[in-house]
Amino acid sequence: MIEPEFVSVRTAPEHPGIGTIALSRPPTNTFTRQMYRELAQAAVEVNARADIRVVIVYGGHEIFCAGDDLAELSELSADEMARSAGDRQAALTAVAELAKPTIAAITGYALGSGLELALTADWRIAGDNVKVGSPEILVGMIPGGGGTVRLARVVGLSRAKEMVFSGRFVGADEARGAGLIDQVVAPDDVYTEAASWARRFVDGPPLALAAAKEAIDHGFDGPLAAGLDKERELFCQVFATRDRADGVTAQLEIGPGTARFRGA
Repeated sequence: MIEPEFVSVRTAPEHPGIGTIALSRPPTNTFTRQMYRELAQAAVEVNARADIRVVIVYGGHEIFCAGDDLAELSELSADEMARSAGDRQAALTAVAELAKPTIAAITGYALGSGLELALTADWRIAGDNVKVGSPEILVGMIPGGGGTVRLARVVGLSRAKEMVFSGRFVGADEARGAGLIDQVVAPDDVYTEAASWARRFVDGPPLALAAAKEAIDHGFDGPLAAGLDKERELFCQVFATRDRADGVTAQLEIGPGTARFRGA
């Protein structure tokens, strides 16, 4: 375990049940190899903590993440990058596979690996002044943290290719129209709105939410038959939980929305 310097997990009394994976590498939160390792560690932590039911990924009031640290990249050999590329993808995949609802709260810019990080979330809330994009092509590279794959799944093949091939920055309204952003708010309200979304799920059944996320993601990524098999497997697992029994009892005896879930 490394001592986090740039990526931390934060909770606050005013937001019970919500954990924030916070990037803090001013001025633009550009990713280094160390930050990817810290991000992976933060994902492990939030997954393990029972007091965290929903996760927000946040880069602060000014900028979500402007991509990779080009100064560091310029010093890496091809062999060094080949060794670190796996760490990059593993860190972002760890966030994508969190067994908890995850919201990216995007301010300022989400470029390159910043957009890749945002794409790992289940939803994206952004300020009306944000710019998102995959500008790697402008320095002779391509996205390397899952961007080509996850972007196409969100916006479709043609739009993803246009964004990656051109490297252009996309504004908030266009990004929302493409399904890349789920809600646009005033810049000062980004985190508050993300927390409001998160509160919708804090009191939900954590095991069922995790199973639903896994089933949807698995079904989307693979053949229909495999998705149905996974759904049936997870459905049966959730049926055997105490939460399911309590939920059904509460619905029958008291009414809808009255169950209190324990995560068991």
